[in-house]
Amino acid sequence: MVGEGRGQGQGQGQGQGIIALPGWLQGLLREKFFNACIIHEEARKNEKNIFCLDCSTSFCPHCFSLHSSHRLLQIRRYVYHDVLRLDDAAKLFDCSSVQTYITNSAKVVFLRQRPQTRQCRGSGNICCTCDRPLQDPYLFCSLYCKIDYLWRTEGGLSRNLRDCNFLPLPEDAGLMTPDTVLEPAPTSSGSGGGYGGVGCRTLACTAATDFAPVVRKKRTSVLTCHDPCQTTTTHEPARPVCGPASENSAGLMNRRKKTPHRAPLY
Repeated sequence: MVGEGRGQGQGQGQGQGIIALPGWLQGLLREKFFNACIIHEEARKNEKNIFCLDCSTSFCPHCFSLHSSHRLLQIRRYVYHDVLRLDDAAKLFDCSSVQTYITNSAKVVFLRQRPQTRQCRGSGNICCTCDRPLQDPYLFCSLYCKIDYLWRTEGGLSRNLRDCNFLPLPEDAGLMTPDTVLEPAPTSSGSGGGYGGVGCRTLACTAATDFAPVVRKKRTSVLTCHDPCQTTTTHEPARPVCGPASENSAGLMNRRKKTPHRAPLY
């Protein structure tokens, strides 16, 4: 049996009793990801977020040259837990009935159980292994929960494993740790992308240009005319079309409001 009963947390029983499973699956469930690589301890982006199925070990992007011809699986993070892209996981295991989530515009599934702070109450849909609340019509909250359930009920996983001889990293992997965000709420049609809203990086780029310092002109107290004074073309004395502002005009701008006078009552 993979686990040891229902409702166990991530650190309880998940690394014990994983027997008679394929070597890569045992390593995948036991491995701790996103720790610093010992070989490249001083390098940047040295988190171990890639799992090699042929070597049953994890490594950082700087170790890629040692596993370039192997079957590779990228591990991602969602709400501080390890997840797999559904497209990648489905090439290795039957992921039907496992609840999916969205991060970076891609569907993902949790790799292991998540600890629960309180027991679920009510008659809603729950995980068949750990009793975590689920959306319909899902039956499991993670791949581990489905593996544990199949092992307890069917005694094996042969009908759910997939043969995969070639598993390269996805094109968007970039051999770097991906930026993971929560699934955005849908917005109006005028906001842009498929899930609506504007990304944090976009806001950071536009902030430097949209909010540039504005030079304010000093306000003068005298009204001036934008066009120069024009003169007539005849022999008559030149007569200004728009003369300089009078002192009364300047006084109107600086005049303070006086006390209002009430009309007499008859």
